[in-house]
Amino acid sequence: MDIKVLGPGCAKCQSLEKTVKEVVAALKLDIKVEEIKDMKKIMQYPILMTPGLVINEKVVMSGKVPSKAEVERLIMNALDAEA
Repeated sequence: MDIKVLGPGCAKCQSLEKTVKEVVAALKLDIKVEEIKDMKKIMQYPILMTPGLVINEKVVMSGKVPSKAEVERLIMNALDAEA
């Protein structure tokens, strides 16, 4: 599984990255969380607002910081889709 946080490094982007890393750790998953700050790379994804959350190259959320429960649900849905 591949998880990316898209954003220039603003407070919301940092908050999303922290939340995602906490959820990954709590679920005891061996998943690398990559932070993408390069605007050219961010523009390759169909998002209008940052932060963006990309799981397995699919944008699952943008423009807000989801709760831990929402992030966990998104990750679990992606794991189910992989199975």
